[in-house]
Amino acid sequence: MILFELFYTFLLIGLFTFGGGYSMIALIQSAVVEEHSWLTAQEFADILAISQITPGPVGINTATYAGYSAVIAEGYPTAMAVAGAVIASLAVLILPLTLILVVGRWLLKHKDQAPFDTLFRGLRLTVVGLIAAAALSLMPSAFAPTPTGTITIFDFQFSFFNLIIFLAVFALSLWKKVSPILLILLSGLLGLIIY
Repeated sequence: MILFELFYTFLLIGLFTFGGGYSMIALIQSAVVEEHSWLTAQEFADILAISQITPGPVGINTATYAGYSAVIAEGYPTAMAVAGAVIASLAVLILPLTLILVVGRWLLKHKDQAPFDTLFRGLRLTVVGLIAAAALSLMPSAFAPTPTGTITIFDFQFSFFNLIIFLAVFALSLWKKVSPILLILLSGLLGLIIY
């Protein structure tokens, strides 16, 4: 049954996720798009966008929306989809929360010792890798060609306007330190005007 599959899938994601919500994204995408085919890459990209603009941690929000959408995609009614959202959210939280409660205090006491320092450095690199993997896997759907304009770079076709918006937001956030909220609002407005 779909609810048990959701629970098991998101329990494993919670077990192997270090570094917060953004590091969960690659694992969630791999599970719901590639492994189970509950969602398409475009649907997942839409869910991720919604997860980032709603209040709360992005990893939990993504799990919630993915759980809901997966149940709907399987043809079940809305009430069961709400149960799927709750199950996915709780499953992704159970093991990390338990680990923090049980081991957290002990780890804080010993975090400056050499073996733990080495472990945490390795985990930081893992987190960077997971976040980079999520970004790279979302690029094809974020820059997919559109009827409004396509550009080809190294044999890849990109939406011209999406690429321009991305480069502008990247430059403004990196060099001009423009508020992310303002950049999100401007990007959304440009999307409404262009598309």
